[in-house]
Formats: sequence, structure tokens, C-alpha cells
Amino acid sequence: MNAAQTSIAIGVLLAVVATLGWALNFIAPYVTAGYSLYDLMAVRFLIAGVMGLMGVLLCRAQLRLLRPGQRYLAAALGALGCLGYGVCIAAGVMFGGPVMTPAFIGTVPVLLALVGNASTSTVPWRRLAAPLSCLALGLLLSNLSSFHQPSLDTNAWWAGLFFSLSAVAIWLWFSVINQRQLTHLAAPATGLWTALMMVGTGVATLCLLPFIQLLGVFKLPTRGFGLSQAGPLYAWSLVIAVMSTLIGAWAWNAATRRLPMVLSGQLIALESLFATLLGLWFHGRWPTLMEAAGLGAVLIGVVMAIRIILTSPQATAKPGMTMTGDHSR
Repeated sequence: MNAAQTSIAIGVLLAVVATLGWALNFIAPYVTAGYSLYDLMAVRFLIAGVMGLMGVLLCRAQLRLLRPGQRYLAAALGALGCLGYGVCIAAGVMFGGPVMTPAFIGTVPVLLALVGNASTSTVPWRRLAAPLSCLALGLLLSNLSSFHQPSLDTNAWWAGLFFSLSAVAIWLWFSVINQRQLTHLAAPATGLWTALMMVGTGVATLCLLPFIQLLGVFKLPTRGFGLSQAGPLYAWSLVIAVMSTLIGAWAWNAATRRLPMVLSGQLIALESLFATLLGLWFHGRWPTLMEAAGLGAVLIGVVMAIRIILTSPQATAKPGMTMTGDHSR
């Protein structure tokens, strides 16, 4: 492989790590350890904020590479893209079950691939027809299957649908804005950018705590903060914060610098794949035939897309071409 292909291959590996980390967002409702989902989300994002603050201190030498407006934007992206997205994902799974929300999140790859290629023409559309068709078919099968899963009632199903669509909207907005900023960001500042996103997540969580406390949905004050009672909650919060918020955000930002949006957008489909498998594992069941077919089609579509990008002269014209211009994430 030449330098550009090597850069893309590294980007794909980083994207796989990121999507696997993000998939842990979907298990939040299953690991509350007797506490509420709000307890888990609050502890998780406060831990992420502390880790982000440590990252800013470690990367403070790179602060000069970012304008004040860029620092605030990174924090805002973290608040919405991490906290907002994470809450919508957890609520969608809680109301809609283990298949619906991952299936809807799986529509993001198709949408981003269309947006990315429309803005930069990285790959001829006819070459994208096959992988996009596989992705669309897989997502359709997964969504059809989710409609037949038992739920508490009609209201719960509609709530799951609302939070799933909200997560898709947030992720699309976050993806486009984040890659656009990273395209113009100095490479040494990528770690600082990730840390500032995490700080924004922690600050937003702190601001929301008093309002959520007024709703009476926190169980930590009544069940106890001690390790003997809340130890499992803290452990799961730490694992999800490190894997999803820290490693996931860093790996994706690093991957984004190496991949065109038409490919990075399709790699997000792996998050849906990993999330569905984790959700089914926590539910203690195997995927149905339709679910398995859908997941298989998604995976085939992603593999086809990677092969097409690696053999595309436009995409591998030069090293580090993530670079989908002013419209990239």
C-alpha cells in the first residue's frame, strides 16, 4: 500500500475502535445496578468531564493553536454530541428495546455518505450503489424486525421512536460540524479538541444536575453513595466514560483526519452492529433470522465501501486526504 492507503487503513482501524466504544452507550439501561438511568448518566459524564479537564491540563501547550471561539465550539460539541446523544440513545433503548435505536442510528452512515460524496465527489456514484444498497437493505431489515419486538405499550414505542430520531439528528449535526472543524485544525491540537469536548460534557452535566434533582429521579441520595452500595454503578460509569467518551472521541477524531466523509460515514454503521449485538447479549437471546440478515448486510456494505475507497484514485491521491473540503466533519 502507498502512504495514502496506509493512512486510510489506520483510519479504518481507529473508526472500528471508536464505534465499538460508542456501542457501550447502548448498554446503559442494562447496567444501572439498581440505580436509575439518570444516576448512571450523571456519574458517567461527570467522570468524562474530569478526564477532559486532566487532558486540557496535559495539552495546555496546544491551547495557543485554538482561537477562543474554537475552544467554546469544542465544548458545545461535547455537550450536545456526547451528553445529548448519550441521553437520547439510553432513553431510546429503555423505551424501544435493544433493536430499534441501533437500527435508526444505522441510517446515519447512508445519510453521511450521501452528504459527503455530494459535497466532494470522492467516489463515482455508480461505485457506491452496491455498498449503499447493502447498507439500506440491512437497515430496512433491522427496522422491520424492531417493529415486531414486544414493548411496554404504544406510548413506550413512540417514546423510543422519538428519542431514536433525536439521536440521529444530533449525530448528523455533530458529524458535519466536527469534521468541518477538524479539517482546519492543526494536527497537534486533536487531543486538546477531544479534551475540550469532554470538559463541555461535564460542565453541561453539572448545570443540569439541579434541575434533574428537582424531578426526584436520582436514587444516589437515597440508596447511598458508598462503594458497598454504588460500586457497580461507579465501575460501569467509568468503563463507559473511558471507552465511549474518551477513547471513542479520540479515536474518531483521529480517524476523521484520515478518512473522507463518504467512508467515515459508512463506518458508523459498525456502531449499530456492535450495539445490537451487545443489546441482544444483555437480553440473553440470539438475533432473529431477519435481524441476522440485516446485520450481515450492514457488515457487507461496510466492507465493500472500504475496498472501494482503498482502490479509488480520487480518495488516495495524497496522504492524509480526509479532507473533504469545507463541508467535511
